[in-house]
Amino acid sequence: MAELAIRKTNGGQQRQPGQQSPMNLLREMMKWDPFSEMAPVLGLQPGEGIVASFDVKETPNAYIFKADIPGFTEKDLDITTAGNRLTISGNRRDEREDKGDTYYVCERRYGSFSRAFTLPQGVDVEHVNAEVKHGVLTVTVPRVAAPAAKKIQVKSASVKA
Repeated sequence: MAELAIRKTNGGQQRQPGQQSPMNLLREMMKWDPFSEMAPVLGLQPGEGIVASFDVKETPNAYIFKADIPGFTEKDLDITTAGNRLTISGNRRDEREDKGDTYYVCERRYGSFSRAFTLPQGVDVEHVNAEVKHGVLTVTVPRVAAPAAKKIQVKSASVKA
């Protein structure tokens, strides 16, 4: 049998043979990681380094930032605020000693990470609290109590003629 080019219609538009659908093209673009292509230029192996993924939630009293950072201690972390920016960074050094030791597998990751967050209006950056417990970093940024609504009395001015 002869090979026939199949044209599918999508909303009345015909697609040429071999042309990807817009959704498939979008899926392919979302998988692309430009930083993995830059790794050899930066002297890194693909997948090397630390990636700290954060959960950020808002409660009535605070904003809470949580990250899994196994192997980090409080000495390895640096948390700063400047204006409305919260910056969380950390560095874990390689603890291997190559004094005649033979390593068969080295899968633990070492290196540094840094994340910066823009804080909304109404936070108290003077009372930020951070703790590391069981490999989980929790940073709490308290909210400032909103000032109570104040009623302004309107006075009438008498006009003299």
